Amino acid sequence: MAKCVTIVIPCYNEEAVLPELFRRVTAAADSWPYAWNVLCIDDGSRDGTLALLRHQHDKDPRWRTLCFSRNFGHQAAVSAGLDYADGDVVVIMDADLQDPPEEVNRFLEKWSEGYEVIYAIRHKRKEGILKRTGYWAFYRLLAAMVPFPMPLDSGDFCVMDRRVVNTITALPEKRRFVRGLRAWSGYRQIGLAYERSERAAGEPKYTFSSLLKLAKDGVFSFSAVPLRLASHLGLWISLLSLIGIIFTFSRLIFKEFFTRIGLGLVPGYATTVMSILFLGGIQLLSLGIIGEYLERIFEEVKGRPNYIVRERIGSGVTPVTHVRSVDSLSAGSA
Repeated sequence: MAKCVTIVIPCYNEEAVLPELFRRVTAAADSWPYAWNVLCIDDGSRDGTLALLRHQHDKDPRWRTLCFSRNFGHQAAVSAGLDYADGDVVVIMDADLQDPPEEVNRFLEKWSEGYEVIYAIRHKRKEGILKRTGYWAFYRLLAAMVPFPMPLDSGDFCVMDRRVVNTITALPEKRRFVRGLRAWSGYRQIGLAYERSERAAGEPKYTFSSLLKLAKDGVFSFSAVPLRLASHLGLWISLLSLIGIIFTFSRLIFKEFFTRIGLGLVPGYATTVMSILFLGGIQLLSLGIIGEYLERIFEEVKGRPNYIVRERIGSGVTPVTHVRSVDSLSAGSA
């Protein structure tokens, strides 16, 4: 039986770039030696994205769409794509064409050689220097904190074998950092460098706050280092406080000696105030770290779905593996 490739593409207000996306993905996929289909996830778009996706399906039934009831976020859209993708191999790419579909053929060649995860390593990003520096620092910090190999400078753009997709979709967690789950899962993985392009059209959807949230999900979902850091800070501050107490009592007992060497007691509140503010800041930082973990426990305990499916456009758009969603349709393909 011929192998099939499913391309998962999250879409959120991508009306400006979709015509070029349709053209380039179709042209690239037609050159592959495999059957293929595309699963777009409309993440609650408010522009003409959904209308264009409907029209593309009418022109080419290989283009299918999963439509959310509202905006649930990029990682939820990627997770939904993995839940509903039915190919023997799954490609994840963004709709903005910063991930060139023409590069996928190189990834599929590595898959045919036996690799089960082929991830893209971003080279010569076109963002500003502050954003590039932030990405560079984040990936290296995360790699140093997690207990498994974490690829550097690698986003969600990748190719995954069906067994890897099944492994990731079976994981029960709600707050998902897909590229971290991909690395955690293991299997035979290899990275291929590519030059990340500018957006073909439209505005970036990841704001600073959403990037910060994604970074926190990456750190707090895969590492207990922040908790251990809070413990270490408490230990060292306690030791410093003990040394300070011993020093203070020594100055009281050996008052003349310390006065002679210039370390006599000086009345005032500056040292006390600074100590209180310092210790208070450390306590608040530690509570904040604990709060990040408690927030994630709270989300998991509630058991709410990652996303709600409002509409399915195209035949065969049904969950393939474990699904963390509510599908509001009783029968419902268009």
